Amino acid sequence: MDGKPQVTALRSGFTTGACACAAAKAAAIMLATGESVQKVMITLPEGGGATLPVEKVERVGDGAKAIVIKDAGDDPDITNGATIVVEITPAEGDEIVFEAGEGVGIVSKAGLSIPAGEPAINPVPRRMISESIREALGVSVRVRISIPGGEKLASKTFNPRLGVVGGLSILGTTGIVRPFSCQAVKQSIVCLLNVALANGADRVVFTPGAIGARAASQIFGINHEQIVEISNEWGYMLDIITGKEVKKIVAIGHPGKLAKLAAGHWDTHSKRSPTAAPYVIQMAEQIFSRAMPESETVEGVFGALDRGEMEILGNSLAKKISEAIEKKVGGRLEVAVALVNMKSRLIGIYGKMDEWNKN
Repeated sequence: MDGKPQVTALRSGFTTGACACAAAKAAAIMLATGESVQKVMITLPEGGGATLPVEKVERVGDGAKAIVIKDAGDDPDITNGATIVVEITPAEGDEIVFEAGEGVGIVSKAGLSIPAGEPAINPVPRRMISESIREALGVSVRVRISIPGGEKLASKTFNPRLGVVGGLSILGTTGIVRPFSCQAVKQSIVCLLNVALANGADRVVFTPGAIGARAASQIFGINHEQIVEISNEWGYMLDIITGKEVKKIVAIGHPGKLAKLAAGHWDTHSKRSPTAAPYVIQMAEQIFSRAMPESETVEGVFGALDRGEMEILGNSLAKKISEAIEKKVGGRLEVAVALVNMKSRLIGIYGKMDEWNKN
């Protein structure tokens, strides 16, 4: 790749780790030769190289600083266009020391790939940066990475839940951002699960999003660190959790999402699985022995019932979902299910929920 990421139908981009690596190499070249480069070649973790443009390079005291503007290609990356600033200064010893500057977070919880108290610069970017600096400079340095405005951007990411405080993480396992890939989302969700387990949880809540998370906290008093928002990745995360030290899983969410599991659809995204409304309508008709009005949504199906019928259908549906999850995990975990409406009010439950404690 030369200049900018390779152009395809959807253009790939560069990770924050790759951008920080390029900036670090440009700063190292300045420190070693006095040359202000306009672009640098970096080595990608999976082999091959990439050339990134450098916005600015300058000497700063006995060190040097370089800036690279992140280009995420056609991916809707929240850090696209962010300014990645790397300053390097000579250091004693044989190691390269990493520091978090403005907008780069600090890890505050166990369970991530970086120990608590360290800058949130992941292992692969650390290795890339270290190798680039040694290639260009050959001596030990302090590496300070900053992302102006990063703390504000971080509030819109998983970082606050992961225990990364004060800013963004420097990420990337390949150096390349592939547009609209689900892999980054999956990795973030697994990180949330690992943090929950590292903080002593042997029971976790899986929920599609904010509605279920709010219900888990407000209705059942579940500690927020045990709540993992997994979006649409039910099949993936249930496969992951069977290899973890977990005794029980509770699924909490709107039946519009969770009923898809009972129907055998483990990716609940609307583009990759059909609506659960026909499944729930058929179930209601079997339970109540009458025709149900047509509805495009599961919320509409429940809305056509009185309170008593709603509870009957909700509990029956929760049982079906629980049975589907138990089968998916091979019976290795205890399972409970709670269904809530759009207002996070309980409309169905199956399994034991009384052992949860408030924060």
